[in-house]
Amino acid sequence: MQKRIVCQNRKASHEYFIDEAFEAGLVLTGPEVKSLRDGRANLVDAYARIQNGEVWLYNMHISPYPFARHVELDPTRKRKLLLNNREIKKLIGKTKEKGYALVPLKVYFSGNWAKVEIALARGKRKVDKRQTLKEKELRREMDQARKRKG
Repeated sequence: MQKRIVCQNRKASHEYFIDEAFEAGLVLTGPEVKSLRDGRANLVDAYARIQNGEVWLYNMHISPYPFARHVELDPTRKRKLLLNNREIKKLIGKTKEKGYALVPLKVYFSGNWAKVEIALARGKRKVDKRQTLKEKELRREMDQARKRKG
């Protein structure tokens, strides 16, 4: 099935160790879907939380659709995520452990359905971030050397 990415959280891999990723459906209104199709969304400060056995996405900014004047919605309102009960129970168990968070990685369309990829992640310390940057730089230098050589 064709996946068309709307927006990504690029800082997530820098800020967190990503342990496991889940695909979840998004509960949206019509104008929000149209705005997403235009690519007018942002995941910068977004996070997910579990409340009463349901997973909710907070602070995801979807700009208002300019031609939908009949509906006034808060662009950063909380949105329900659709997951299987088995997945929700697994997330509940893991997020109760110290250091785990639910972080949205990307929003995309799978067919006609808006989906969000959320990850079970642990926060990185400053030392870990430096180590990741060093590894990334080393990989880049090795790739450049291979290109020059071959």
